[in-house]
Amino acid sequence: MHTPRHIRGALIGAAVLTTILATACSAPGKSSTSSSGSGKGPIKIAVVDAQSGQLSSLGHWESNGAKLAVDQWNAKGGINGRKIQLDVFDDQGDPTVGTNLARKIASDGYIAMIGTSESAVTQAMAPILQQEQIPNITSGQADSMVKLGSPFLFLNGPTSTTYDETLAKYVVDTKGIKSIAMITNNGGYGKGEHDAFLASLSKRGVTPLTDQVVTTDQKDFSAALTTIRQKNPQLVFIGSEEVEAGLIVKQARDLGITVPFAGSAPQGTPVFAETAGAANVENTIVSSPYLGNDISDASRTFAAAYKAAYGDDAELHGAKAYDGTSIVLTALKTSNVATGKKLADAIRATKYNGLLGSFAFDSTGVGIFATSIGVISNGKLAAAS
Repeated sequence: MHTPRHIRGALIGAAVLTTILATACSAPGKSSTSSSGSGKGPIKIAVVDAQSGQLSSLGHWESNGAKLAVDQWNAKGGINGRKIQLDVFDDQGDPTVGTNLARKIASDGYIAMIGTSESAVTQAMAPILQQEQIPNITSGQADSMVKLGSPFLFLNGPTSTTYDETLAKYVVDTKGIKSIAMITNNGGYGKGEHDAFLASLSKRGVTPLTDQVVTTDQKDFSAALTTIRQKNPQLVFIGSEEVEAGLIVKQARDLGITVPFAGSAPQGTPVFAETAGAANVENTIVSSPYLGNDISDASRTFAAAYKAAYGDDAELHGAKAYDGTSIVLTALKTSNVATGKKLADAIRATKYNGLLGSFAFDSTGVGIFATSIGVISNGKLAAAS
């Protein structure tokens, strides 16, 4: 797949990419539990995501969305006259690297973290961030993150259960499709999608014709896809990240599988379409809380600002990060720059009307509970009729 110039530019450094938005003396460390605004220097927030490797597009979108929100706040004077410093770290899509970075941001005085967009990495980091009392708002969606029960972990979008229940309702209840094959990967995201969609089908008395599970680093899917072709389904559910999902669809079409695919967030991204080929993704059904940049006045304003800042079109992951970062900054302002548990409590108390909907966090850290259904037609994702 051709790597766009903006992604190539983002892959600077193998382990840590740091974007300094403000320079001054160090902000108070995590150990400070005061909610007063007496601190001096920049307010340090970390973004942790894959900035290199197969999942780097996710990290690129997320860091851009977070940076846009911070830039807008800094342009208005920051928080209580203090600038916000946003530093971006590369977890390489690796849970081990992620745990090391969790320790680093704790020791370096970051009071909140945006990311990761990879569920498995977020789960690996969560115990350390909870111990260090660093609130973390993630773009991951696996239900297993919620089950960790960390009061410092928040989701800036719905869980897999919401994505896939909405999808099953449309596919089975609305369209009457019950002849369904599944192909998912065995990573944190793929397992979450597998379990959530299977549960939604089971609730409707539907059993998949075949349930194929591949690895996260697999490149040849001919065996799994041949089995799917032999079952002759009406629809194929896909639960894997953008690049792998695109490869699966491309190879499926090459094998003569012509039925639509269905899935959630990754299938709504340009990387998925570019990897699979535009013609191959026609009629893909997508469950998403953000179907495009023209869904509201707010999304159009965001997309215009994103385009002006980066020269690229905005999409779901950038919008999620923009919402999540805006929520953290709002909580910092209303709490007079609290840290630790006080900041986590302020995030949970924040009601925010964002690009993805109206956020109201429950005790599990989930704040959005709805998605919409879109269909790719003529290369564009649009609301389903």
